[in-house]
Amino acid sequence: MALFADILKLWRKEDLLSQAWEESLQMLDLSHKMFNKAVKKSKKQESLAVLKELKNRDKEINSYQREVRRKIFTHYALEQSTYDITSLMVLVNMVVDIERIGDYSKNILDLAINYPDALNTKHLHRNLYDIEKAVKERFDHTIDAVRTQDTGIANELLEGFKEHVTGASDKIVNSIIAGDLEFQSGSEAAAIALYARYLKRVGSHLKNITSTIVNPVDAIGYKVKK
Repeated sequence: MALFADILKLWRKEDLLSQAWEESLQMLDLSHKMFNKAVKKSKKQESLAVLKELKNRDKEINSYQREVRRKIFTHYALEQSTYDITSLMVLVNMVVDIERIGDYSKNILDLAINYPDALNTKHLHRNLYDIEKAVKERFDHTIDAVRTQDTGIANELLEGFKEHVTGASDKIVNSIIAGDLEFQSGSEAAAIALYARYLKRVGSHLKNITSTIVNPVDAIGYKVKK
C-alpha cells in the first residue's frame, strides 16, 4: 500500500509542506480549468487573442510549480529527515505531472489556433469525442480522489485507463498512419491524430497523479498487479 495517508498527515503538520500541498491543489485546480477551457474553446472559431490569452495562463501553473519546489527543498534543507524523502518525492512527482498537463493544454490551444476549422470532435470522429469525454471525466474524478485520498476511486481510474484512453488513442493514430481512415483533407487527419495524442498524454499524467494515492513511490505512474 502507498503511504499517501501518512504522508498527507505530515504535509498538514509541517508548515512549509502544508503550504506546498495546498499550492499543489491550487495548481491542480488551475490546470483543470485551463484544460476544460482549452477543449471548449477549440470547438469554436475563437479569435487568436482569446486563445493566446488562455495559453498565457500556463505561466501561472509554472509559477506554482516553482513555489512548491522551493518550499519542498527548503523544508528538506532545514529538516533533512529520512522519512520526509518519500513524501517529498511524491509531491515533486505530482507537481511535475500537473505542469505537463498545462503544457498539453497549451498544445491543444496551438492546434485550435492553427487548424482552420473548429475542432468539433462529435463531427470529426466519434471515437475521438469518446476519448475527450473520458479524459474530462477522469480529470474531475482525479481531483476528488486526491482531495479525499479515496483509494476506491483511484483504483477504478487505474483499471479503465488503458481501454478508454491509451488503447482508444493508439487505435485512431495507427488507423490514420495505416491509411484506414479517410478525411476531407490532410490538415483534418493531422488535427485528429495530434488531438488524440494530446488527450492521451493528459490522461497519462492524470493516471500518474492518481497512482500516488495507491502505489508505493517506486511504482508511481504504473498499475500495480494485485
